[in-house]
Amino acid sequence: MQEPAKPMLIDGRQTSTSNDPLVSVNPARGTINHAISAAGPDEVDLAVQTSARAAARPDWRDLQPHQRAAVLHRISELMQRDAEVLAHLQMIENGKVRSECVAQVRSAAATFRYYAAVCETLGSEVTPARGNYLSMVVHEPYGVVAALTPWNSPMTMEAQKVAPALAAGNAVILKPSELTSSPALELGRIALEAGLPPGVLNVLTGTGATTGAALVSHPGVRMVSFTGGTASGRRIAAIAAQKLMPVALELGGKSPHIVFDDADIEAAVEAVAGGIFEGSGQSCVAGSRLFVQREVRDRVVELLVAKARGIRVDLPDAPGARMGPIASFAHRDHIAGIVDAARAAGARILAGGAAPADPRLAQGAFYLPTIIDGIDNEAAIAQQEIFGPVLCVLPFDDEDDVIAQANDSVYGLAAGIWTRDYKRAWKVARALEAGTVWINTYKQLSISTPFGGFKESGFGREKGVTGMRLYQQTKGVYFGLDQP
Repeated sequence: MQEPAKPMLIDGRQTSTSNDPLVSVNPARGTINHAISAAGPDEVDLAVQTSARAAARPDWRDLQPHQRAAVLHRISELMQRDAEVLAHLQMIENGKVRSECVAQVRSAAATFRYYAAVCETLGSEVTPARGNYLSMVVHEPYGVVAALTPWNSPMTMEAQKVAPALAAGNAVILKPSELTSSPALELGRIALEAGLPPGVLNVLTGTGATTGAALVSHPGVRMVSFTGGTASGRRIAAIAAQKLMPVALELGGKSPHIVFDDADIEAAVEAVAGGIFEGSGQSCVAGSRLFVQREVRDRVVELLVAKARGIRVDLPDAPGARMGPIASFAHRDHIAGIVDAARAAGARILAGGAAPADPRLAQGAFYLPTIIDGIDNEAAIAQQEIFGPVLCVLPFDDEDDVIAQANDSVYGLAAGIWTRDYKRAWKVARALEAGTVWINTYKQLSISTPFGGFKESGFGREKGVTGMRLYQQTKGVYFGLDQP
């Protein structure tokens, strides 16, 4: 007998619908995990109404900061308690290797702990007066915030939005990707157990086209935070413009990873490989364009090809697995199509470029670590975001050349630089059009440091203290002092 679809969470209650459910497929094995309820316009409207009531009630909005922080701390503790369950759900739904899933759950728990501290300690300010009055700044929640999260790193992305939005005093409607709904449902359950009042965190599962669009368009939603593709970000921004609603968009990337001839080559190669092949390349900051100074190009490429061929691609729970499958069969086929088109256009495939031959992996959405050269920066594969384990190798001559090439992209999310010359590193880092620049390291991320993109990689900054202010409105308050 088929199990019923997993219910969504509205106003503290598990809610099922008669709509056609989502079907979760394990990308490593090609088997069905479970069915999940899909919200339609009626469920979206119900969730927004309950969130609005919860946002207006004093049992969350008017709590003292240290009281709100205590709930966030408890959520963090329960996430750590349930880390194995959360990691397993992420693993079977998006295919990340188990060790990475566990690390991301721990990171998500730490994010709730961080914003508990920010909530409890962040103060307002008294501004310099220009008359006989006292003026100050206070920060108010928006009310109902919609958080739309992607499938590549659901636990970390959900914590990165939900924790600061709750700390700011809002009610949050979390809409996860249809590929990775279960971790969000578990987060909703944990939040209720931690003492979050019903309705302060609702979890709506469903497709972006139906559930997401209805949520973003709803007049009761006062602010939207979205992480995902640039095309979807444009649609959300267009809706927000009609509503005059603030949005935070963290979108695509085609990040340049730059290796100068004076770099520590072995360390650079290790970081380049990790930056593009970790998580099967399904990361917004994946260093997918490798710019190598001509003098060291051959050596770097030789080491990288050996590194790529040595990466163990396997089932995500297999001991020693370094790369699991692509998160869905449709996306695996999308990646393969881009590589095949580049090959047909004359690109050289130095490693990968196909599914693994291991028959144990034949039923999964696997794709090998791939390295491509014989192209220039104008090639389609060097300009479009692939969101997979595909590295484009591009030569450069000097600082001005690499700055021009690296900035020749519609994206501007992240970049990496490898050199022993600190003056050169500083010059290039300042010239790159990217929201995050790593020097002699890559993909180091801290919840305390603001993160976001330039150009078509989005706008708004998550993380850090500004990541909480993102979910608040600023208000000036004046006390007149000239009356008796």
